[in-house]
Parts: sequence; C-alpha cells; structure tokens
Amino acid sequence: MALGALPDYPWDLMVPYRERAAVHPDGVVDLSIGSPVDETPAVIRDALSAATDAHSYPQTVGTPELRRAIVEWFERRRGVVGTGLSERNVLPTIGSKELVALLPLMLGVGEGDVVVHPRAAYPTYAIGAAIAGADALASDDPAEWPESTKLVWLNSPGNPDGRVLDVDALRAAQTRARELGATIVSDECYAELGWDAPWDAERVPSILDPRVSGENRSNTLAVYSLSKQSNMAGYRAAFIAGCGLLIEQLTNVRKHAGLMLPAPLQAAMVAALGDDAHVAAQKERYRARRDVLLPALEAAGFRIDRSEAGLYLWATEGRDAWESIGRLADLGIVGGPGHFYGVHFPEHVRLSLTASDERIGQAAARLRAAATGSRPGD
Repeated sequence: MALGALPDYPWDLMVPYRERAAVHPDGVVDLSIGSPVDETPAVIRDALSAATDAHSYPQTVGTPELRRAIVEWFERRRGVVGTGLSERNVLPTIGSKELVALLPLMLGVGEGDVVVHPRAAYPTYAIGAAIAGADALASDDPAEWPESTKLVWLNSPGNPDGRVLDVDALRAAQTRARELGATIVSDECYAELGWDAPWDAERVPSILDPRVSGENRSNTLAVYSLSKQSNMAGYRAAFIAGCGLLIEQLTNVRKHAGLMLPAPLQAAMVAALGDDAHVAAQKERYRARRDVLLPALEAAGFRIDRSEAGLYLWATEGRDAWESIGRLADLGIVGGPGHFYGVHFPEHVRLSLTASDERIGQAAARLRAAATGSRPGD
C-alpha cells in the first residue's frame, strides 16, 4: 500500500460523538484515548530538569546508564534473570508507537510478506504492515500463520481487550514463529497492570522470560513503554529488547534516520526505571478507578470481557458498537468503538481508566442512574 493510500485516522470519526457528549450539563468524561491524567512523579521531573544542559547530540543506543537501567529493570520487574540479557540487547525508542509503525520497514518486511497481529488489536500493527507494503493478518492461533509470515506481533496484556498470554501461550507462539523463520515481537506496555487472578498476584510474563525463551533470544523482541506506568506519555519514552543481531540492525537504521531519544529524556528514563514506588502508587490509582467503573458498567447492562489486565475495560451490551458509543455520548461519556480494533468485535467498546477519580466517579454515577431511570444524585 502506498503511504497516500493509508486509511483516515480512525479517531476522527469520533468528532460528532465528542460533540454530543460535550452538551452534558455536568461535563464530558473522556474514557477514549487512554492518555494519562495523573502528574509525572517528581523523581522523574527532577531528573529531567537536572539534565537540561544537553549541548551534545544524544546517543542513538542510549547512554550506558540507561542501557544498564533497562537491563536491571527486566531482571527486577519482568523476571528476565539468568538469560544473559545485556546492554547490547536493549535500545531506547521515541515512544512505542513509532516503533510499532516502523518496525516492519526497519526489519526489511515487504511486498508478499505477512505481518500477524492479534484479532483484537491496536490498529498501528496493521498500519506498520501497510507502510512496509506487506499484508496484515489478524490471528491468535499460531497454526493459522502462513508460510509467508515474516513478523508476528503479540500484545500481552492486550489493547483493547486486556488479554494476558501465559508462559505456555508465549512459548507456543515463539515456537511457531521460529518454524516459519519469522521475527516475533511482544508488545508488553501494560505489563505492570494485572488485575484478575492469577495476574493480581503473579507477574505478567514477558516473552524474554527464561520459562519462554531460555537463553535463546534469536528473532525475539519485547517492547515496553513508560507512558502508563510512570505517566510519561508526553516524554515519548520506550525501549525494545531481545535479539542482539536485530537490535544491531535496528540501531543502524535509527542512526541513519536520526531517530534518537533526547538526552534529558534518557536521564528521566533512568530515574523512572529505578524507582518502583511510583509505579505501585499509580497501579493503585488505576485499581481504585477500575473498582468504581466496572460494576457501574455491569449495572448499566454491559458485559465485561477479558480485561484481566491492562488499562482498559472491554465491554459489550450486545448491540453495534456505534450504538453503544452513542448511548454513552448521551451520558456525556466518550469511549472507543470496537470497530477501531479490527473487524472481529463490532459490538464491543473500549473504556479507559485514564480519567481522574472525580470523572470516573461521575461516569459511574451516570451509568447507574441510566440503569434505574433516575438522575445522578437523586
């Protein structure tokens, strides 16, 4: 597909629903995009401020401090221990979306190749395939992946559906990708946000977990972003880790293209990766909001599917998603239609936990009132 033939940006279709929601007398509750509303922790902002004398060009590969921080984070937070993961296996990126969109192109995927992604999927996986001129296939079953597969995207916990892939599922996907000679990449940006058993107590596994990959990282990569765990969406701070040969290839392309993270942001990432306290505090904020919003949606007639982890509730009331989006807009609530996440879930809507406690409470009150035919506060 030529770049000029890319589809229109899907969220532009939400403009009339946003306008409809805006007339609500108590204001809009925006649960659509999932942009953090809580402040960036002081430990991160202080590190950024202290690093603003950035007169030299930054390093594409990241400072030694940042690369060490990423490796140590994988060991401490993701259970990637005893695998030999080192500084040569990691690379910072300018947020994760640009990486997702450009990775097929940077890996040499092209016409006649297939990029596999989940059935309920962040749309940029398919856009990345289109940019590279490849074909996208939505499939969660490794047995369905064709011989022409060159890149496999996993997403655990999933966006939009909060689906978690356990060790066995990750291993089965990796095994099939290796049979095909394909690169497999696990997008793990919501890994710190586990809610339902067993993920309320157990760590969401990474594809680099030794139970999945052992010490063999060949053609295997994991992606992570600090946007949600650390409220750093405006910083565009993310990284990729795994196969050293692929990291070298990506580094070379990014050097030629000038894709490098600004030096002050690299210092901020070091601070964020080294401080677990703010991550735990942010998770509790999202837990509290989820505990308010989820039962209110159920009271209003929605069924919550999956959503065992991640930043969203994946809900349906058994009607076309656009009808549900309209119903929510009439309550002053903005969500995201399942149509944006592939053709397989036309009756689902995605609702984000990224709104203030007050706004989440307001949404819950409106949903409960709609269920009883009363007005909030009656």
